[in-house]
Amino acid sequence: MSVPNAFQVPVPMDYVFAYGVLGLRVEAVTDFDKRGQGDDQARDKASGERLWQVVVMDLDPEAGSFGRSTEVKVKIAAPHQPVLPESPVPGYPPRIEFADLVLTPYVDSQRCKGSDKGAHRCRARLAWSVRASGFTAPMPSPRRSAAA
Repeated sequence: MSVPNAFQVPVPMDYVFAYGVLGLRVEAVTDFDKRGQGDDQARDKASGERLWQVVVMDLDPEAGSFGRSTEVKVKIAAPHQPVLPESPVPGYPPRIEFADLVLTPYVDSQRCKGSDKGAHRCRARLAWSVRASGFTAPMPSPRRSAAA
């Protein structure tokens, strides 16, 4: 049996974003190896579809603790740029829910630095890439309706 190079963990939306998210924007993912060659948008390795990243604000009160950002980027493969739903409150970002959320672990070694004296100080960390098959406006749940 061989161990896969990377594995994907399917998770429910409530597990990753227990308090929900607000959709801020959708932008193309750039393939930096193709930069300057015309179409430099990244493609999904499995389907060949264009990759988009949906930038959302995590509504978890602890998300911004310790100086961390509340913004999370979720990648989606689609032939055309997805459009965020209309917000019920003008000037306020819409709530969205992701479908088929998948987490992929990777080692973020950007904080790993060598020194002039040869000593290596590694502050690499485990990070998670977040992907989804799409997003929608949230559906009303019986819990929310009963509370109203």
